[in-house]
Parts: sequence; C-alpha cells; structure tokens
Amino acid sequence: MPTREVVKKNTLNFIELFKQIVGDAYVFVDAESLNNYAHDETENLHFLPEIVIKPRTAQEISKIMVICNMHKIPVTPRGAGTGLSGGALPHLGGVLLSMERMNSILEIDERNLQVITEPGVITEVLQNEVKEKGLFYPPDPSSRGSCFIGGNIAENSGGPKAVKYGVVKDYVLNLEIVLPTGEIIWTGANVLKNSTGYNLTQLIVGSEGTLAIVTKIVLKLLPYPKYDLLMLVPFNSLEKAGEAVSAIFRAGFIPSAMELVEINALKIVSKFVDSKVVPVTDDIEAHLIIEVDGNHLDTLMSEMESIADLLLQYDCGDVFFADDAQQKTELWKLRRRVAEAVKIDGYTIEEDTVVPRAELPALITGVKSLGKEYDFDVVCYGHAGDGNLHIRIKKTGSVYSLNNPEVIPALKALFKLVKSLGGTISGEHGIGLVQKEYMGIIFDEVSLELMRGIKKVFDPNNILNSGKIFDKRLN
Repeated sequence: MPTREVVKKNTLNFIELFKQIVGDAYVFVDAESLNNYAHDETENLHFLPEIVIKPRTAQEISKIMVICNMHKIPVTPRGAGTGLSGGALPHLGGVLLSMERMNSILEIDERNLQVITEPGVITEVLQNEVKEKGLFYPPDPSSRGSCFIGGNIAENSGGPKAVKYGVVKDYVLNLEIVLPTGEIIWTGANVLKNSTGYNLTQLIVGSEGTLAIVTKIVLKLLPYPKYDLLMLVPFNSLEKAGEAVSAIFRAGFIPSAMELVEINALKIVSKFVDSKVVPVTDDIEAHLIIEVDGNHLDTLMSEMESIADLLLQYDCGDVFFADDAQQKTELWKLRRRVAEAVKIDGYTIEEDTVVPRAELPALITGVKSLGKEYDFDVVCYGHAGDGNLHIRIKKTGSVYSLNNPEVIPALKALFKLVKSLGGTISGEHGIGLVQKEYMGIIFDEVSLELMRGIKKVFDPNNILNSGKIFDKRLN
C-alpha cells in the first residue's frame, strides 16, 4: 500500500474525474464533510478520508473502483456509520464511498416472499414496508432505526429476534456486487435452495466490506406473526439469570427474543431515557426480557405462564407482564438505548463476545473477575438467548482500545476466556479495525492464511477496506 502522502496526492488527482462519474454535487473535499465521515460509533476513533463520494448506481461504483484499483487508492465503503468495530473508518485515507443515495426498495415479491433492496435502505424502513403487506424481515439490530441493510450484510447483523429467527445470513438469497477491480456480478440466484458451485453469497455476508461492494440485495421474508407477548423477569443474581437462559431452551421453549440487562446498565439507561417502567431496587442484579410470538394467542399465554413457573427455580423476583403495546414499546426502548446510554456514561470500550448459551454464567463470572484483576468497571447486556454478551468497559484514562497498552492485556485475557468456553470474539459487530490483532487467539495461522488468500483473489491490489479484519497487510 502506498504511503499516506502518496495516497492523498493520487486521490486528489482524480477529483474532476470522480465528479464526471457521479456529478459535482456528490463529491466532497470540504473539511466539514470529511469530518462527518471520519468516525462511526466505534469508541472515539477519528480518521479523515481525502474525499467522500456518494454514488447512485452500481455502474458509477464500477467506474470509481476501476480508477482506484489502477492507482492503488484505498476505498472504504460506508453505510449509516453505526458500526462498533471500526469497519467504516477510513484509517488509510483515500476514498470514502458512502452508500446513502442507494436507498430504494426495488420490489416486494409477495408471491415468493422476497424483497429486492438497495443497500442504503434503513433496516426499520424496510421492515415497516414489508409489514404493510403482512410480511416479516426478522433481523433487528438495536440500531435498526438508523442502520442500513448494506451494513447489516457487511457485519452479518443479528439483534434480539435472532434467537428464534436467525441472523442476516439466514435471509440473504442473492447479491449484486461490484468487485474491487470494477466488475459487476450476481453471487447466486433468487431461490431458497442452491447447490450450484461455491456459495459466494454467504462469503460476502459478514465480510465487512473487504471483498466487494454490495449494490442490490435479495432477501427472504416470512409471514408476519399475529401476536407477541413480553415479560420482564428480575433476578437476585446475575449468574442465576444466565443459568435460567439455558434452562428455558432445555425445557422446550423457543422465545422470539431473550435479552439480558444487568442492573447497572438498567440504572444508566432508565435515567438516560427518563423511564420508570422497570423498578430498580438494590436486591436485583439483572433482568431478562423474554418475548414469544406466533399465531395462536392461547398457546403463547400458556408458554409464558410455563416459562414464568420454570424461572422460580432460579431465584427470580416478581414477573412483570407487559399489558399493552405501550408497555412493550417502553421496555424495548430501554433495551435498544442501553448501548448509547452506557457509552455516554463512560463505558466507551465494547466487546460482543459469544459463547454457547449454557456457558453464559461462566462468561459473566469471568468478566466480573477480570474487571477486578485489570481494574476496570464493566456492565453486561445483550442477546442472552444466543449466548451473545455485550461487554462494556470503563477504564480510567482509557476511552479507546485500539493500540492502547492499558487495555490490550485485559482484552487478551477476556478473549482467551471466551475461547476456553467454546466461544468467539464477535457475535455480530465484526472484527474491523479494533479486533484484528486478537484474531490469532481464535484462529490458527493456516485458517488466517486461507482468509488472506480469499481476500487476495477478490482484491489483488488490497484497496477495499484494507487493514480491516487481518493482523497484517496482505502485500
């Protein structure tokens, strides 16, 4: 990869050509625009690109990529900028390629239960559009009101409903992509089963924008469930709350969502959104939010009663059943605003570790122990039904983890604990920039070299989101 000075010179040489491709109004080099796209939601990191380009079509992107590939100009694709691993940070400068103008839902196919969308569509907007036709797109990350479908593809996002319905990869049927060398291809077919050649579609999902730029997406849909019920269960012990998660599944229940929020996180977010819907008392250490959904109300009510009875074995307090849509909305608002609230409160370092769900109590206990050993405060919350625990760290004098010697030993210890429990270091946020040096804890060198080889095939000049995921440059 050329030096930063060379990158800057090469990039700025092509401003006029980029303007010819997308139009003058969609090429930005002013300081305010560059600053707006120099960060995402990852810690407090900030890296300026040389230029911001907002294309409207795959053909425009193809022409941009041909130029950048020929002159080895780094290109960072960006969705809504809600990422938490630095995947959209232009840390090498060059071109920041914003997908925000590619924001159309192209077709909702009610006969085949599919939707074709561009990547710049906000996730919740797509969900609402298909819901009007009685259809359901389940993946629902906490940032669904602002994040883009394209970013969800890049990170293989999940969300609360993943416990029953799966993550983004379970709904992607086909993708139109632009390769780093400029070619435009479709990766598969708009069918539910496909055993024809290598599965390029699923290779792109979760590749964090390092292999190709997604320009059209075909998603599978489901019929929208008629009913959902929600309850909040307090626990006197955080570990008991973790034990209860596995017990629910072992008893034969599959909730549509099961979220854990420990009491310190709940106190912070309740104050942040000025909500008193959840009583906060000193004898409670954690809450589980449990949802069931389906088409038969009587069956769902019976399931909820049985789950509540089961949880009595795990030292839970009085179960709160949400009586109406307003209470459900209030509870979900609390859960979805936790990340924002605790970050503002100083818990700026976030990890989204995942373990087999039965190991969740051991992970929680281990995290608390590491906090004492390495002198950091920690709050835990997340998708308990998946074993996916979001760990937020506050350490005096350290607002970031990237290249930070005060934090790196603690994170290494955390990830070694996760691996020992049969887990991995990211369930849905991705590796990006901030986790890449820990990949060697999870993968052996043979596995990493295979991944680097795949990257090389797609991106021979290493221009597309270079320096993400891997612990060293590829050329």
